[in-house]
Amino acid sequence: MESGPAIFAGTVFALFGAGLLTWTATRLHRREPVAEGVSRIASAALASLAALAALAAGAWCFTRL
Repeated sequence: MESGPAIFAGTVFALFGAGLLTWTATRLHRREPVAEGVSRIASAALASLAALAALAAGAWCFTRL
């Protein structure tokens, strides 16, 4: 992978993952629902998994430099 697109993609994935993880933690800390109409535990688990997957994808992109 070329370094320019790898840096861009890695940055986007890392920022999205960090933002989603922060947002999920903030919602849980305030005891607010993460998603409307879904169990709080299930929605928090799914959002956390998506955030960790995005962070992993960002880290993978950065290793391809």
